[in-house]
Amino acid sequence: MDPDVDLHVPAQRRELDLAVLAAISAGGVLGALARYGVAAAWPHPAGGFPWSTLLINVSGCFLIGVLMVIVTRVTPQQRLLRPFAGVGVLGGYTTFSTYIVDIYRTTPWAALAYLGITLVGAMTAVWAGAELADRATNRLVKR
Repeated sequence: MDPDVDLHVPAQRRELDLAVLAAISAGGVLGALARYGVAAAWPHPAGGFPWSTLLINVSGCFLIGVLMVIVTRVTPQQRLLRPFAGVGVLGGYTTFSTYIVDIYRTTPWAALAYLGITLVGAMTAVWAGAELADRATNRLVKR
Protein backbone atom coordinates (compact mmCIF):
# COMPACT_ATOMS: atom_id res chain seq x y z
CA MET A 1 0.00 0.00 0.00
CA ASP A 2 1.24 3.47 -0.85
CA PRO A 3 1.79 5.43 2.40
CA ASP A 4 1.08 8.69 0.57
CA VAL A 5 -2.50 7.64 -0.19
CA ASP A 6 -5.22 8.05 2.40
CA LEU A 7 -7.91 5.52 1.48
CA HIS A 8 -10.40 7.44 3.61
CA VAL A 9 -10.27 10.29 1.08
CA PRO A 10 -12.38 9.25 -1.94
CA ALA A 11 -10.39 11.43 -4.37
CA GLN A 12 -7.23 9.45 -3.54
CA ARG A 13 -8.81 6.03 -4.07
CA ARG A 14 -8.86 4.39 -7.46
CA GLU A 15 -11.28 1.62 -8.12
CA LEU A 16 -10.10 -1.51 -9.88
CA ASP A 17 -10.52 -1.17 -13.64
CA LEU A 18 -11.37 -4.64 -14.92
CA ALA A 19 -10.81 -3.67 -18.56
CA VAL A 20 -7.23 -2.61 -17.79
CA LEU A 21 -6.64 -5.77 -15.74
CA ALA A 22 -7.99 -7.94 -18.57
CA ALA A 23 -5.82 -6.13 -21.14
CA ILE A 24 -2.70 -6.66 -19.02
CA SER A 25 -3.55 -10.31 -18.45
CA ALA A 26 -4.22 -11.07 -22.10
CA GLY A 27 -1.08 -9.26 -23.18
CA GLY A 28 0.99 -11.03 -20.53
CA VAL A 29 -0.10 -14.42 -21.83
CA LEU A 30 0.93 -13.49 -25.38
CA GLY A 31 4.24 -12.02 -24.29
CA ALA A 32 5.15 -15.01 -22.13
CA LEU A 33 4.29 -17.40 -24.96
CA ALA A 34 6.48 -15.41 -27.34
CA ARG A 35 9.36 -15.45 -24.85
CA TYR A 36 8.97 -19.20 -24.37
CA GLY A 37 8.96 -19.69 -28.15
CA VAL A 38 12.21 -17.78 -28.63
CA ALA A 39 13.89 -19.57 -25.70
CA ALA A 40 12.73 -22.98 -26.98
CA ALA A 41 13.84 -22.24 -30.54
CA TRP A 42 17.27 -21.02 -29.44
CA PRO A 43 18.25 -22.81 -26.21
CA HIS A 44 21.64 -22.38 -24.64
CA PRO A 45 23.54 -25.06 -22.75
CA ALA A 46 23.95 -24.82 -18.98
CA GLY A 47 26.83 -22.46 -18.34
CA GLY A 48 26.78 -21.23 -21.96
CA PHE A 49 26.22 -17.67 -23.05
CA PRO A 50 22.45 -16.94 -22.92
CA TRP A 51 21.99 -15.52 -26.42
CA SER A 52 18.22 -16.10 -26.48
CA THR A 53 17.66 -14.15 -23.27
CA LEU A 54 19.84 -11.34 -24.60
CA LEU A 55 17.83 -11.28 -27.84
CA ILE A 56 14.54 -11.29 -25.95
CA ASN A 57 15.48 -8.44 -23.64
CA VAL A 58 17.10 -6.22 -26.26
CA SER A 59 14.31 -6.72 -28.80
CA GLY A 60 11.71 -6.13 -26.08
CA CYS A 61 13.41 -2.88 -25.11
CA PHE A 62 13.44 -1.79 -28.75
CA LEU A 63 9.70 -2.46 -28.96
CA ILE A 64 9.10 -0.57 -25.71
CA GLY A 65 10.77 2.48 -27.28
CA VAL A 66 8.56 2.17 -30.36
CA LEU A 67 5.43 1.63 -28.26
CA MET A 68 5.97 4.68 -26.09
CA VAL A 69 6.16 6.94 -29.14
CA ILE A 70 3.04 5.36 -30.61
CA VAL A 71 1.12 5.62 -27.34
CA THR A 72 2.06 9.26 -26.78
CA ARG A 73 2.01 10.62 -30.33
CA VAL A 74 -0.16 8.43 -32.54
CA THR A 75 -2.84 6.85 -30.37
CA PRO A 76 -3.04 8.68 -27.03
CA GLN A 77 -6.80 8.12 -26.96
CA GLN A 78 -6.40 4.32 -26.82
CA ARG A 79 -6.43 3.84 -23.05
CA LEU A 80 -5.89 0.07 -23.19
CA LEU A 81 -3.00 0.03 -25.67
CA ARG A 82 -0.23 0.72 -23.15
CA PRO A 83 -1.56 -1.72 -20.51
CA PHE A 84 -2.03 -4.44 -23.14
CA ALA A 85 1.10 -3.99 -25.25
CA GLY A 86 3.48 -2.40 -22.75
CA VAL A 87 2.73 -3.90 -19.37
CA GLY A 88 1.19 -7.09 -20.73
CA VAL A 89 2.88 -8.21 -23.95
CA LEU A 90 6.29 -6.60 -23.48
CA GLY A 91 6.28 -7.11 -19.72
CA GLY A 92 5.60 -10.80 -20.29
CA TYR A 93 8.07 -11.02 -23.16
CA THR A 94 11.10 -9.38 -21.54
CA THR A 95 12.69 -11.41 -18.79
CA PHE A 96 15.11 -9.54 -16.63
CA SER A 97 14.60 -12.08 -13.84
CA THR A 98 15.98 -14.79 -16.15
CA TYR A 99 18.78 -12.37 -17.00
CA ILE A 100 19.85 -12.37 -13.35
CA VAL A 101 19.58 -16.16 -13.08
CA ASP A 102 21.63 -16.55 -16.27
CA ILE A 103 24.39 -14.39 -14.77
CA TYR A 104 24.75 -16.86 -11.90
CA ARG A 105 24.71 -19.88 -14.21
CA THR A 106 27.57 -18.90 -16.49
CA THR A 107 31.31 -18.37 -16.06
CA PRO A 108 32.48 -15.17 -14.35
CA TRP A 109 33.90 -13.59 -17.52
CA ALA A 110 30.86 -14.50 -19.60
CA ALA A 111 28.62 -13.19 -16.82
CA LEU A 112 30.46 -9.87 -16.76
CA ALA A 113 30.24 -9.56 -20.54
CA TYR A 114 26.56 -10.53 -20.50
CA LEU A 115 25.83 -7.99 -17.77
CA GLY A 116 27.43 -5.16 -19.75
CA ILE A 117 26.13 -6.16 -23.17
CA THR A 118 22.57 -6.43 -21.86
CA LEU A 119 22.70 -3.08 -20.09
CA VAL A 120 24.17 -1.21 -23.05
CA GLY A 121 22.09 -3.15 -25.57
CA ALA A 122 18.80 -2.60 -23.72
CA MET A 123 19.34 1.13 -23.23
CA THR A 124 20.49 1.59 -26.82
CA ALA A 125 17.52 -0.43 -28.08
CA VAL A 126 14.99 1.72 -26.21
CA TRP A 127 16.59 4.86 -27.61
CA ALA A 128 16.77 3.41 -31.16
CA GLY A 129 13.17 2.22 -31.07
CA ALA A 130 11.91 5.58 -29.85
CA GLU A 131 14.07 7.48 -32.35
CA LEU A 132 12.95 5.37 -35.32
CA ALA A 133 9.30 5.56 -34.29
CA ASP A 134 9.62 9.31 -33.79
CA ARG A 135 11.07 9.76 -37.27
CA ALA A 136 8.40 7.52 -38.80
CA THR A 137 5.58 9.39 -37.06
CA ASN A 138 7.06 12.73 -38.13
CA ARG A 139 6.93 11.56 -41.75
CA LEU A 140 3.34 10.43 -41.35
CA VAL A 141 2.31 13.76 -39.82
CA LYS A 142 3.99 15.74 -42.65
CA ARG A 143 2.02 13.88 -45.33
